[in-house]
Amino acid sequence: MASASDRIAIQRALISVSDKTGVVELARALNDRGVEIWSTGGSAALLRKSGINAIDVSAVTEFPEIMDGRVKTLHPKIHGGLLGRADIDGEVMREHGISPIDLLVVNLYPFAATIARADASFAEAVENIDIGGPAMLRAAAKNHARVSTIVNPTNYAELLAAIACGGPTLAQRRAWAATTFAHCAQYDGRVAEYLGARAENPGTPEVFPPTLHLSYRRADVLRYGENPHQGAALYLEHPVHPGSIGAAHVHQGKALSYNNIADADAALACVRVFDEPACVIVKHANPCGVAVAANLSEAYERAYACDPVSAYGGIIAFNRPLDGDTARLFVERQFVEVVIAPAFHERALAALASKSNIRVLDIGPLAAVGASLDIKRIAGGVLVQDSDLDRLTPAALKVVSQRAPLAQEMSDLLFAWRVAMYVKSNAIVYAHGGRTIGIGAGQMSRVVSAEIAAWKAKAANLPVAGAVLASDAFFPFRDGIDAAAKAGIRAVIQPGGSMRDKEVIDAADEHGIAMVFTGVRHFRH
Repeated sequence: MASASDRIAIQRALISVSDKTGVVELARALNDRGVEIWSTGGSAALLRKSGINAIDVSAVTEFPEIMDGRVKTLHPKIHGGLLGRADIDGEVMREHGISPIDLLVVNLYPFAATIARADASFAEAVENIDIGGPAMLRAAAKNHARVSTIVNPTNYAELLAAIACGGPTLAQRRAWAATTFAHCAQYDGRVAEYLGARAENPGTPEVFPPTLHLSYRRADVLRYGENPHQGAALYLEHPVHPGSIGAAHVHQGKALSYNNIADADAALACVRVFDEPACVIVKHANPCGVAVAANLSEAYERAYACDPVSAYGGIIAFNRPLDGDTARLFVERQFVEVVIAPAFHERALAALASKSNIRVLDIGPLAAVGASLDIKRIAGGVLVQDSDLDRLTPAALKVVSQRAPLAQEMSDLLFAWRVAMYVKSNAIVYAHGGRTIGIGAGQMSRVVSAEIAAWKAKAANLPVAGAVLASDAFFPFRDGIDAAAKAGIRAVIQPGGSMRDKEVIDAADEHGIAMVFTGVRHFRH
């Protein structure tokens, strides 16, 4: 518990915000408590319009805002008021007429929002680089022994509660200071990346900027990592992308583990690519069963049948709101770690409540995933690449065999190709009728992956005859096609591009297999 000496009463506040969410209510509450408020520009005008007494900073500094507001707070009476130390700088402050500022409420020019607009010009972006704001924030946060610094409207309620108790504690001021420096670091990182990528030509930015600044907030400390002897935590982007695992609402269940989160993310990535009602079951980051159908119950039944053994203890993801009948199907049949859906009907939640340890993640609407950077840690640095997005259309396919795929075969080929994108390389997916019937994942040999897919289908008592095959990369030799034909595969989708493509195509023609090339590889390491 904080001691009385920890608390610093708020007598004077400087408020200057771009995000004006809740600022009027905050300022009114401060006014009601007798706090003197200084403000600038649009913030001051809004406060006065709302009947709140706010003193212009220019009246304090006795110097007008100039250069279209570029210069207004860069003044000793402001920075001295923020940096002045209790019991040390009192004399010099009195000598120069500097009043102490106890609270700084500032958030910065909307640089990130500006550059996110497709029509934002380089000049407009530069104009939205804040100078005075970060300078004040750094000054106040450095002097957190005396000054409270708030950058986020979500902290307003905590601030007012602390003031009601006599003032913020040292622990609160220190935490807010850390948040402030993180806020400034993220802001400066965005600016550095934007300018660095446009140093040569503002109109043609580099895809990968000269420096990369990663900024995430800790959302949770996990029980352990991949293994019990490893510590772990979950850090999230700000803002969190909607429709993601990080933004999910947890209805029930034990705390998510490191592996739960990683597998759930893999399941969600796969299930969101399908337009029809779909179910994806993931185990150890690989899909072990995927299906589309007229409804979720049928999709689950078909996905589960692909590999019932691996489905035990798996992650189940749906791309439609989960209904009660479907929930009861898997609750009564199998052990489930995590269930994911864009929404849950009340009857589904009631069925899931009977197994209280199941983690139930409501991720909300499945927002489209845009282009982003994929980052992988290595010793001494990171590897960065574009995200591997599904852009394949039927028109982009090239039929290279003598026999073209039938309509149902083409539908299955596209389905299997989408699944293969989310299977660890070397990836082979057998599919038929909008469902997987065998998946070979993560093998050093593509032929072995094909053999595993065939073995999985046989183990699940699912006939391969008439099925299709998707391979995430080209076949370097014809042996993979020979093995597929022996299993009963009738059509193949693969990137092509091998020096032995003709040999592979000839093998397909010998077996009467339809083969299409995508021209795109989907390795997933």
